[in-house]
Amino acid sequence: MVAGGRERNRARVDSGSYLCHSTDMTLFRLNLRPGESIFDQLVFAAKKAFVSGELQTGQAFPSVRTLAAEFKIHPNTAHKVVQHLIQERWLEARPGIGTVVAEIPEPRPGDRKRLLGREVEQLVVEAKRLELDIGDVLQAIEDQWAKLEIPQEVIRK
Repeated sequence: MVAGGRERNRARVDSGSYLCHSTDMTLFRLNLRPGESIFDQLVFAAKKAFVSGELQTGQAFPSVRTLAAEFKIHPNTAHKVVQHLIQERWLEARPGIGTVVAEIPEPRPGDRKRLLGREVEQLVVEAKRLELDIGDVLQAIEDQWAKLEIPQEVIRK
C-alpha cells in the first residue's frame, strides 16, 4: 500500500512539474556518428540548423541540461558546445531570458580561406579515393546547397 501511495504522489509531482515547467523547444537534428567528436558533430548540427533556418534568430536555444538529456551526452560537453557557439557569435546569452539564436555572424577574415583550403582538400581527397567524377561531386555540392536554402518566409520576417 505504501508503494502505491508513493506512486500516486510521484505521478502528482511529475504531472505538476511537467505543467509548470513545460516549454516548447525545437531541437535540431543530429545523428551521432562513431569515430567523430561529439562536440564537433553537435556544433556542426547547430550551425546547419542556423543556416537552414531550422533555428531562427531570437529563438530560444536548448539549455545545457536539455542538450545533455536529448542527445544523451555529458553535461560538460553540452556546456562546451553552448559556450563555443556563444564565442563564435552564433548564440547570445541574455540575462533573465536564456540563450537565444543570434543573427548569422559575418564571416571573419580567415573563415573563407580555411573553408576553401582544408575542407575542400578533404572533400577532393575522399572523392578521388572513391573514384568519383568531378561532375558528381559538383552535383552533390549543389544538392546540399539547395537543401540549406532559407525559405522566403524566414527571410521576410
